[in-house]
Amino acid sequence: MSSNTLSAVLEKQIHRLCLNDFPCGYGSWRKTKENAKGAEREETDALLDLLSCPHSPWWHDESWSPQAPALRQLAVLTPEPLHTDFIHNYFTTLCIVDKGVSVIDAGLLKFSKLEELVLSANKISEIPPENLPSTLKILELRANWLSSLSNLTSHGLPHLHYLGLGSNILGSHEDVSHLTGRHWPQLVCLDLSDCEFQDQRALLNALSTLPCLRTLVLEGNPFTLASCYPGFTVDSLPQLSCLDASWISPEERHCFRDLTKMNGLIVHHASATVSVGRMRGIPDPLMSLDNAPDFPVVTYSYFITYDFLNHQTLVNMEFNSESKVVAAAMAHVTADDSFNAKLQASKNVDDTAHVSRHTTPKLTWSECMDFTDSQSHVVRDLGGLKRFLNRGLYLRIEEEKVLSWPAASEDVSVAKPTRTVKEKKGGKGKESPIKSASTKDKSKDKKKKSVAELVQDAPIRRVLGSAHVPLQSLVKRGQKVDVLCDFGVLYTESEVEATQTLEKDLRKKIKEDKKKENKESQQRGGSGTQKKNTAASKGKEKGRKDCEMDDHRYNSVSVQLEPVTVELSVELEKWQSVSEAHQLPFPH
Repeated sequence: MSSNTLSAVLEKQIHRLCLNDFPCGYGSWRKTKENAKGAEREETDALLDLLSCPHSPWWHDESWSPQAPALRQLAVLTPEPLHTDFIHNYFTTLCIVDKGVSVIDAGLLKFSKLEELVLSANKISEIPPENLPSTLKILELRANWLSSLSNLTSHGLPHLHYLGLGSNILGSHEDVSHLTGRHWPQLVCLDLSDCEFQDQRALLNALSTLPCLRTLVLEGNPFTLASCYPGFTVDSLPQLSCLDASWISPEERHCFRDLTKMNGLIVHHASATVSVGRMRGIPDPLMSLDNAPDFPVVTYSYFITYDFLNHQTLVNMEFNSESKVVAAAMAHVTADDSFNAKLQASKNVDDTAHVSRHTTPKLTWSECMDFTDSQSHVVRDLGGLKRFLNRGLYLRIEEEKVLSWPAASEDVSVAKPTRTVKEKKGGKGKESPIKSASTKDKSKDKKKKSVAELVQDAPIRRVLGSAHVPLQSLVKRGQKVDVLCDFGVLYTESEVEATQTLEKDLRKKIKEDKKKENKESQQRGGSGTQKKNTAASKGKEKGRKDCEMDDHRYNSVSVQLEPVTVELSVELEKWQSVSEAHQLPFPH
């Protein structure tokens, strides 16, 4: 559609400048020597103030070109109207950002003196170089729908100094072949950030042919997650001065000297170390089991689990439901699905990778459980690792409950399982299972003497909570993420059971009180209205007091209100020198 062409958007922006309308242009409102008299004539300074004052109704946003405000002022100062050719040739910089442009048409050639063109965040999928002015020195195409560079290099732009291709669906071997000095002889700055380049050697071999390249942006590409980055890039491009917005110091260049000449250097592997530290806030699961019988013996243990990529590739990834939600949420911020499919087909790489579940050692309950668990994960599929880090990691707290019973013996009588709070309350006339401290000690001594071993039931596991850990910063220049995961307030199994029992008792008590009140009101029968109101008020007061007592009992169940927290760090391994590169921990 014509409305999506670049020339149509530019003409619309120029029309909004109102170069022939008040206060610009040559009209009756202009005060000159011939018509100096008259109340409706305006001074030139007053007309210029109407253009520059932010509160003026004739003020317009002119950030799309630095020549736009100057052109409006010129339209006020000059006595003759501005011609179309003059207007087009006046512009040297155009910034059309997020305007839905999908086609760069031949109308752009009207701007014959254009030197800088910024077309970020549009819907451009192809760049016809024959429609670009040959005077162009800066071309910014970030966050478009580009999936190939073949059209862009079919007609050269010999004067181009800056080329921005970040956040596009680029990364194939064909794209690499179009980034050579033959196509860009004067290119000084190149932005390839947030693309899908994975073959670091091939890309750097092509970029090394750019004779004038001094500034390079590569962050956000899959290969930048490898341990050899940025050292391998620094050593491969000796003429480079700035990499990923950081100046390359002589000391840094010396540290990575001759890294590219190492035999057997692995440049397509990444290593991430996940460390789980201390966990706090888990309530004591045995707090409400003080009056429990001797058997079964209940033991609780806790551990942390998470999923991470391993070194195998091209195997279907199994995400849990939470990961699927995150993946769906991330889908709308990526480029069009058809272009993603085209890129993956060109690389012949599956969009998924194999993940493995890691489990920390199991620890018995304590107020602070220190897992001190570190696990290194080596990944070959750097594209899969980038997608995994953008989705984030899910950390889960799991509880394992084991019931132990004494082995069959003639000398030992096995006690019945632990009864609920409700069963204990309803056991009138029966012998109480609650024992004194001395009785417990005696029974324990007797058990030690007579019981040879305990038979354990199958462990009962349940997930207490999960937390999502964002890891996008590792894709963009970050090397380590330290986070204190907050799981909120968690409750033990016994607390949940006690709470459910109290809720049932409370509902039952309210029903009984209501039945009793209805029965009393029926017995009073024909009493006066005053008696009814008095009885109703007494009943309400009694119900309020009972509810307050029950609420106090209900709240007393939740003894622990401290949120559960887990210390977690995820760090990408990065070589700091050639000597570290000699220590190759990667599997061949």
